[in-house]
Amino acid sequence: MESPIVIGKRSKSALINKVMEILPDGGNLNLCLTCGACASGCPAAGLEGMDPRKFLRMAALGLDEEIAKTNWVWFCSQCQRCTYVCPMNIDIAGLVFEARQLTPREERPKGILGSCDMALRNESCSAMGASPEDFQFVVEDVVEEVRETQPGWEELQAPVNKQGAKYFVSQNSREPVTEPDEMIPLWKILHLAGVDWTYATTGWGGENYCMFLADDENWKKIAKTSLDSARDLGAQVYLNTECGHSTFSIWKGQQKFNIETDLEIAPMVMRYAKWIREGRLNPSSDWNKDLQIKFTVQDPCQQVRKSFKDPLADDLRFVVKKIVGEENFIDMTPNKCNNFCCGGGGGFLQSGFPEARYEYGRLKFNQIKATKATYVVTPCHNCHAQIHDLNEHYDGGYQTVHLWTMLALSLGALGENEREYLGDDLKEVWLPGEPGTPDPFAKK
Repeated sequence: MESPIVIGKRSKSALINKVMEILPDGGNLNLCLTCGACASGCPAAGLEGMDPRKFLRMAALGLDEEIAKTNWVWFCSQCQRCTYVCPMNIDIAGLVFEARQLTPREERPKGILGSCDMALRNESCSAMGASPEDFQFVVEDVVEEVRETQPGWEELQAPVNKQGAKYFVSQNSREPVTEPDEMIPLWKILHLAGVDWTYATTGWGGENYCMFLADDENWKKIAKTSLDSARDLGAQVYLNTECGHSTFSIWKGQQKFNIETDLEIAPMVMRYAKWIREGRLNPSSDWNKDLQIKFTVQDPCQQVRKSFKDPLADDLRFVVKKIVGEENFIDMTPNKCNNFCCGGGGGFLQSGFPEARYEYGRLKFNQIKATKATYVVTPCHNCHAQIHDLNEHYDGGYQTVHLWTMLALSLGALGENEREYLGDDLKEVWLPGEPGTPDPFAKK
């Protein structure tokens, strides 16, 4: 049962003006029908006795102090599913962002605060603190090892600060800092597609926890640093790695803060689909004809519902079906823009409330189990981490994989040391150079 709202002496509200701004048609609060659609589709509904409808009413009543006392604004992942299902299109998630600012900056969740501040300490914008020099060293060391140990990849490139490359590629810090071999499949995909690309030593970090902290000033600073780095290298396209909030923070940050740029800001998933349609990548699902291993996909809120909508979700399915075989793909219900958030976004992974995060993710876990799929493909780091954690916590028995892993496998390019997240059923499937594995360099 929900706890009641106690209305005492009203004080001046910092949120009330924000309520008016996000309501359609001049701020008529009566447009909220109190229908409950927002709460019924919210995985955070019920946590700490709060839900989106109750939160909106508290904000409208000027109960800022009461809102500031609840952790719920840090449980809400701002996935915007409430807005998506709202018949009046009220942006409750946007209001949650404003409500996070009611808490003094130094008192906001230490994990999110620390990741934001770490990214501000160096020009990398890395939330894990990897310096420009360390990043360049790791990239050059790993690519050199591939050239020396993997036949056929002697010409593999992972350029850093290449002037005039068409694509500037961002990189989530998790790979160079803790999982360097996980960068290799993406490099191989870009190589096989003939992509002219580069990293940079400045602004390469593909994460922005200042956005989750509701720190507008530093969200803008990190986004601008990264966009300026791509511009200074003469790139045409800012290509986001498989990281949902990196994609959204750059795409939305450029608009929100009017950051001047001529760059096209693009998500990796849609480029995969484009290169396959153009014949630049030729994945095959033949490896799965006999195995018939079943796959489903997570729709990252930051890349789908909040930014590129169903066209990206459709491209995601197009790519996965090419990789695993259409008959081996099982979709979640609901899906695409209507899919549920997993609970990894909004800074929830860093907020310090794991039990609430697991409870939030129960809905996603049940969705996955209903598909009976063995693998969940997640083109987003936070989705990957959360869905992996849910499997561990609830003993789900499924595997969580990056999209680049499966795409590289289907190209015959996935090395033995690049299979960290594959189960035993795929550890030795289509190993490069083994009988039956296609030659990734063969002309189709």
